[in-house]
Amino acid sequence: MNDDTPVQTPPTGLISPADFTTFMRNYQDMVFTTAARLTGNDAQAEDISQEVFLKAYEHFDMLQTSPTAGGWLKTVATNLSLNHLSRYRNRWKFFSEFRKDNGAADAKTPDVDFAAPDTFFAGVDADERRAWVEAAMEKLPEHQRVPLVLYHFEDMSYEDIARKLGVSLAKVKTDILRARTALAQIIARSGASHESLNA
Repeated sequence: MNDDTPVQTPPTGLISPADFTTFMRNYQDMVFTTAARLTGNDAQAEDISQEVFLKAYEHFDMLQTSPTAGGWLKTVATNLSLNHLSRYRNRWKFFSEFRKDNGAADAKTPDVDFAAPDTFFAGVDADERRAWVEAAMEKLPEHQRVPLVLYHFEDMSYEDIARKLGVSLAKVKTDILRARTALAQIIARSGASHESLNA
C-alpha cells in the first residue's frame, strides 16, 4: 500500500495553477498572433487573448488532454477577434461604404494568386521577413486585412469567409485580391527604404 499522495494531482474539480500556466505559455504566442493579425492592434489583441484564456480556463478539464486544444484556441481567438471588430469598429457599415468602390462585387472575380518576386526577400532572414509582412498587414484597411488573414493564415475557404463576414463571395475574392496587391506595394516600398538605408 502506497501512502504517498501525488503532489501534482489536484483534488477532483480543481485546476492546478501551474498546469494552466504551462498550458497558457505553450499557446499564448499563437493566440496573440491570431488576434493581432485580425485586429491590426496589439493592445486589442492582448485583451482578446486574455478573454480566450479565460474561456480556456473554463474548459481546461477537456483541453488539457485534448490533441486539438490548439485548434480550439485558434477558433476562439478568431471568433472573438471578429466579434470585437463587429462591435467596436462597426464592420458592417465599413463594408457597405466600400461596396460603391467595388465594381466587381457582382461579377465573377477570377482567383488570382499574388507571388512576390523570388529575389525580393533574398538575403533577408525569416524573422525580418515576417516582421515586414506583419507591419505591412497592419497598414491594410480592415475590409481587406480581415479576409486576407482568414484565407492565408486561418486556412478558411472563400465560401467560409463570405459566410463568416456576411458578405458576397465575389466581394471576398475582390477584397483578398486587392489586399494582396496593396500588401505587395507596401512591402515593395518598405524594401526600397530598407535598401536605401543599407546602401
